[in-house]
Amino acid sequence: MSTAEIRIPLADIREIYCVADVEKALEESPASRNESLAALYDRMKKLGGERFVIKPSSADALDPLYESCPNFSEVIDDLKKYMALAVSGNEPVHFTPILLLGEPGIGKTHFAKCLAETLGTGYEFVSMSSLTAGWILSGSSSQWSNAKPGKVASALVGGDYANPLMVLDEVDKAGGDSRYDPMGALYGLLERDTARAFKDEFIEVEMDASHILWVSTANDERSLPEPILNRMNVYEVPRPDDDAAYRIACRLYGEIVSAHDWGFPEEPPREVMEILAGLPPRDMRKRLMAAFGSAKLDGRSELKTRDFDLPRNSKSGARRIGF
Repeated sequence: MSTAEIRIPLADIREIYCVADVEKALEESPASRNESLAALYDRMKKLGGERFVIKPSSADALDPLYESCPNFSEVIDDLKKYMALAVSGNEPVHFTPILLLGEPGIGKTHFAKCLAETLGTGYEFVSMSSLTAGWILSGSSSQWSNAKPGKVASALVGGDYANPLMVLDEVDKAGGDSRYDPMGALYGLLERDTARAFKDEFIEVEMDASHILWVSTANDERSLPEPILNRMNVYEVPRPDDDAAYRIACRLYGEIVSAHDWGFPEEPPREVMEILAGLPPRDMRKRLMAAFGSAKLDGRSELKTRDFDLPRNSKSGARRIGF
């Protein structure tokens, strides 16, 4: 049996809402009042209230993240402790909500997506910087025009998992009308006891949101309310060091080359990877894709350092590193 087979996550079932509650709500909410709500109730009845929860088969399942996200080693170390507890108790994976602090472009959102893929659960992304009202997370009353469920209920009803990984990106930039604080819903959602009885304002049916795995990202925690910070494990994520950045660049090159039949060699030129490693992780992929295109325009199937030259009017914060 291969290592990959050993690390396949296991699944169990949890009820996230009671179908009888949905039927009762449907009876009390005539279609004439809100057709979209009635349609959603019908959908919830057909889907049923049970969803999968992912249970890890090994605490070592997160080990690949050390290679793909080396600057998140402290976070991974702590997550493995939660994984070990879940394995020991044959329980679904759960961890204290996480806040990833760090400068833009160091891979915070990428890490969250890789974590969801490694765990084998669903992934939901919420850009908090674009929110203008608190109902984005917890829904808006069906009495309002254009009302709809929030991100949390949509993920639980429409997804396959009771414990999806919910990413709140740039949570420090959440804004909008103070009467509808986007952070307001989080006070209850980040506490497991209250999250078990979560009610979306549109659906108005009690749902169990306590299994959701929360990962938030921010550049600066000073704008976040203290009660929210107290509900999270806060990590200051450093920029990858030179060695880690080089490994990230090589891994990214390998992923792209193996995914496309472009004819580029499996092993990249070292001098090319040194240039790529000098970029923030967020910029690596787009610069690498542009370099592949430049090489093909020049009739080559091997990258050169000149493929990474910037236009004269472009600016880059890249740092050239040597090994």
